[in-house]
Amino acid sequence: MKTVQISLNSIDKVKSFVNTITQFEHDFDLISGRYVIDAKSIMGIFSLDLSRPIDLAIHAESNMDEILEVLKPYLV
Repeated sequence: MKTVQISLNSIDKVKSFVNTITQFEHDFDLISGRYVIDAKSIMGIFSLDLSRPIDLAIHAESNMDEILEVLKPYLV
C-alpha cells in the first residue's frame, strides 16, 4: 500500500479522477480526517471537504508505477 496526497478541487477533476482509477482493479481509499471512503465512489468523494488536499491510499502490489503515472494531474 502507498499513500499520496491529491487535490480534487473541481467537479470536472472529480469526474476524471474516478474515470481514471476505475480502469484499475485495485482498491483505492480517500482519507480525510476520520473519514475513509471508496475513491471510486463519486457520491462519497462529494461528501468530503474538497477545498484542501486529501490522502489517497492505493492498495496495490503491482502496477504502482503505472498508477502513479496516471495520477500525476491530481498529485499535490
